[in-house]
Amino acid sequence: MNGETGTGRWAGSGGDRAGALRAAGRVIRRGRQRAVAGLVLCLALAPALLPAAAAEAAPYGAADARYVSAQVPYASAPYATAADGKPTVRLSAKEAGKGGSVTVTGRGWRPKALLTLLICGQNMIGGTNACANGDGRAVTTDAHGAFRRKLPVAEPPKPCPCVVHVATVTGAAADAEAPFTVAGHPVAPLPEEPTGGRLAVVAQPRLTGSSNLLTWFGAPAQRELRVTVGNLGSAPAKDPVFQVGTSHGVFAPQWAEQQWRGTVPAGKKAEVRLPVELPAGAHGDYLVSLKYGGKVLVEQPWGVGRPWGVTLFWVLLCVVVPTAVFRIGMAVVDRVRPHLPGRDHGRSAGRPRSAGRTHAAGRPPGAAGQRIRNRTARERAGDGTGTPDDSAALPWFTPDTAPSTTTSTERPTSKGSA
Repeated sequence: MNGETGTGRWAGSGGDRAGALRAAGRVIRRGRQRAVAGLVLCLALAPALLPAAAAEAAPYGAADARYVSAQVPYASAPYATAADGKPTVRLSAKEAGKGGSVTVTGRGWRPKALLTLLICGQNMIGGTNACANGDGRAVTTDAHGAFRRKLPVAEPPKPCPCVVHVATVTGAAADAEAPFTVAGHPVAPLPEEPTGGRLAVVAQPRLTGSSNLLTWFGAPAQRELRVTVGNLGSAPAKDPVFQVGTSHGVFAPQWAEQQWRGTVPAGKKAEVRLPVELPAGAHGDYLVSLKYGGKVLVEQPWGVGRPWGVTLFWVLLCVVVPTAVFRIGMAVVDRVRPHLPGRDHGRSAGRPRSAGRTHAAGRPPGAAGQRIRNRTARERAGDGTGTPDDSAALPWFTPDTAPSTTTSTERPTSKGSA
């Protein structure tokens, strides 16, 4: 009985398990079918949903573009450097007359860099000497290396063809140019470029010389720049013309042309010596630059001491001059002030009157001495009379208080006498 019962239970249990497995299989097949149907539906609706999303995002993109154009009118494209990595310059007009202005824009410059804008003639082949330096402008680039600046149109000292030259003032050197025509300015052919050799520095430059006593008192400091150059060209460089410049701090160098007398053969080298001089009283850190063919060859620092002799001179001047003025003033006051009678009496009492003054008064020196001797004799003769007139000659005694003759002539008695 138990066995039948147990067999029936196992049979019933196996039937229930098979039914559960079949039900689970049907649920899994239904889930797969629904997932496949949802995926097919998404793929079918995707082409219709993408244009709507693009159309919805397009107004915002156009609004952003309009905002950028309104904020930066000259930025028609994102900030970026040129393809070759060099900064670029663009002008709002290719031609303008004197008194007008042209807007200069640029991109690809170093961020927060100080630039100078100049209008130059002869395509600036002669350096800044061909530029209208007095009418130039300065501008600082933004964080993206771009700038925008109005430049007044001025006639350069050299004839056209002209360019607008933009260059950095501090930091790494960089420049760019854009052709420009100054209306009414003369036009002339460009000068022929020299066919001499190409010079390059092949050794470390040196500044030789020392300061002297005059430099210590503010005289111009002088040095000699010695540079060993080599000719890399195929033609000899005869009497080359260099440009020597000195700069102090952030200021641009002041260039001066100097011609070196000599010839550097092709493929050879030579030592070039050029004098360098600073203005009177100059001191501090200076930078000596050497340029040839529009290219800077050498930059040599130069530390100039302070002219302490000038400081010492001004200190002595401030001490000596007031002292001298005071002494002169006291001498003048002593000369012009009036002499008091009491002071003259004291002086005459301390020292006898000179013979010169006696003669100046019109009396001989012997007459005054004789008068004094006669007066003394009379006084001595009148001492025995004891008249009241004699007591009146002594102003510090009155007749009542004058000592008597008896009292004054009485001899004191000796001690122990009766």
